[in-house]
Amino acid sequence: MENKAHALAAGIFVTVVSVMLIAMAVWLTRDTGEHRVYEISSAEAINGLQSQAAVRYKGVAVGKVTAIGFDPETVGNVLVRIALSEDAPVTAATFATLGFQGVTGLAFVQLDDAGNDKSPLVTREGQPARIPMRASLLSRLSDQGVEILARLEQTSERVNLLLAPENQKQLMATIAGFGEAAASVQKMSDQVQTLSVNMNDILNAQLGPQRVNIPRFVDDATATLKTLQSTAGGLDKTVLEFGTTATAYTALAERLNAKGGAIERLTEGATALTQGAVALTDAGKAFNAGTLPRLNRTSDEATRAARQVTRALGAVSDNPQSLIFGNGPIPPGPGEAGFSSSKGRP
Repeated sequence: MENKAHALAAGIFVTVVSVMLIAMAVWLTRDTGEHRVYEISSAEAINGLQSQAAVRYKGVAVGKVTAIGFDPETVGNVLVRIALSEDAPVTAATFATLGFQGVTGLAFVQLDDAGNDKSPLVTREGQPARIPMRASLLSRLSDQGVEILARLEQTSERVNLLLAPENQKQLMATIAGFGEAAASVQKMSDQVQTLSVNMNDILNAQLGPQRVNIPRFVDDATATLKTLQSTAGGLDKTVLEFGTTATAYTALAERLNAKGGAIERLTEGATALTQGAVALTDAGKAFNAGTLPRLNRTSDEATRAARQVTRALGAVSDNPQSLIFGNGPIPPGPGEAGFSSSKGRP
């Protein structure tokens, strides 16, 4: 009986400890923070991704995968539901990729932000917002692997074609041609070196001590430099004189332009002449308007008086006695009674 009692007590103790350990593990692993739920629809395979896998935003853990299934809205797509913490900066430009942890093959969701839209991505519990998923580097490499292998196969075929027997003969002939060209270049280099030696000999013969008097050349160069220096001195003196003349002209211009100077007096004289001309013009206008018409009328009256005096003198000359006896009766004219035509005077 005692053995059975001890065994029962040990079993009860083990059971209680196991329950306590399980409760502690659940309590330690529980997540009491608030989360926002998002969905990711992917047309790519998500090998290695499991429920409770980590979700990282630019390498920082921000949540976990809560469920994996098929997308009811898009046939053939995989739907991944994730829960993120409240402080995760998810925006409208956030996208997801599939990352892998070392060599274990376990995958996790990597979130990143393109940066072109900073507005936050609003999600609801009943209708979670969707984050677009882009192909990872491994997926792009696997997609391009077939194309890369095809190109490698084409390259190998072209190499085999290049190394065909007939092409090998042409390649050997080309290599032999390169060898002949190299020999020709070497021969040309020897000729150039020989020409250089000959040119050195010619220059030594033409410009050496026997042909050119170096001290005389130096003396001539020194004399030329002295002449240039004296010419430069003359030019400096000319420039100085030109500066003095320019200063004098500047002073003269200042005196002419000064207040009360010649230019100002000439301006005042021109102004006075202009005013006099204006006054004369006004006087001429007044003369033409008033005096000249009166003179014209006086001249007309004098002309009429002269004509009257002329007629009076003519009458006195024809009949002087009229001054004493008067003009008398007027003789009858043609057609009147008593008219008689008189003879003309000689």
